[in-house]
Amino acid sequence: MPRLLSLCVFLLVTACASPVTTPAETAAPTNARTAVFAAGCFWCVEQAFEKVPGVVEAVSGYTGGDLADPTYEAVSAGGTGHYEAVRVVYDPTKVTYSQLLDVFWHNADPFDPTGQFCDKGESYRAAIFPSTPEEARVAQASRTAVAAQLGRAVDPAIVPASRFYDAETYHQDYYLKNSQRYAFYKWRCGRAQRLEEIWGPARDQG
Repeated sequence: MPRLLSLCVFLLVTACASPVTTPAETAAPTNARTAVFAAGCFWCVEQAFEKVPGVVEAVSGYTGGDLADPTYEAVSAGGTGHYEAVRVVYDPTKVTYSQLLDVFWHNADPFDPTGQFCDKGESYRAAIFPSTPEEARVAQASRTAVAAQLGRAVDPAIVPASRFYDAETYHQDYYLKNSQRYAFYKWRCGRAQRLEEIWGPARDQG
């Protein structure tokens, strides 16, 4: 069981139910594209991408496994093959896939094959899910560049995109709906601290 799984469950069970402000619904442009990334807790990954100019929305969900209609409980327990992931809908005239990859790398620990930060287990592994040969080429080039920049091999896998299942409603925009609980979880998990160790002072880290 991941070290802080009980804390995550506690935060979900005790989540504040009062009305909150969430990102305004924005119609996706006709040329909108999607990109899928996993970098540990999808609450944090969603937050990181939703503040990127040109991103229309980021949706928490599950992908990469074989279980149809997965639930948070099933994925967290392990054995489904699914990752906690985020589907990013973006306007390619405002932000490129390469730029989204840069956001991904700066919000991931590229040296941990067992999970991300305090969350360990198959569902918390980091990965990139290209949906076209061109995305796969760009993703591999970015992986090679990051390994050269950091001077050692990096672990996040490049996995062909497969069906993406939206996570339960209470996971969407968790960082806004339950901002205090989210801030405590993120601090306790050591995410920002570890990202600064790897990448230096914060840029677009979530």
